[in-house]
Amino acid sequence: MSVSFIRVDDRMIHGQTCTRWALEYPCDGLIAINDVAAKNPVLKAAYKSASGKKTFVWGVDEFLKKAPKVLASKDNYFIITKNPIDMKKILVDGGFEPGMDKVIIGPCNDRPGTTKLGNNQSITQEEAEALEEIKKKGYDIEFALLKEESIGSWDKFRGQFGFI
Repeated sequence: MSVSFIRVDDRMIHGQTCTRWALEYPCDGLIAINDVAAKNPVLKAAYKSASGKKTFVWGVDEFLKKAPKVLASKDNYFIITKNPIDMKKILVDGGFEPGMDKVIIGPCNDRPGTTKLGNNQSITQEEAEALEEIKKKGYDIEFALLKEESIGSWDKFRGQFGFI
């Protein structure tokens, strides 16, 4: 397998968190996917130095172009986006099939217009719609800052956003 873990985390790469999740899902490197970060040399450098692992910072379109090489790699990668909307662009709109069906939703900061689901886990209606599309594509979505701190699956929360 070349993708060992799929995560949404508004910090994208946080060294301690990546190290902790790597105990559950071994990885050789990280692929952070965000158009803004991919175009900003300072952000790119910060993310690349955050984990101590081989790290790529790509925009959505760049990732989708390189996806076949990622899937063919002998290395295991974490795929991380900053928000559920970018994850939907990859998994649903872009048709990326990582060979696994679990998406972990990590920190999503409280912001205006969000619904708070748990500690540091708040999403907008637009993000909820993206998660619903990911679910419809067959993915199991779990909200967990760390594995032992899961607050539940998307099924537990989707009713708050008008999904039955």
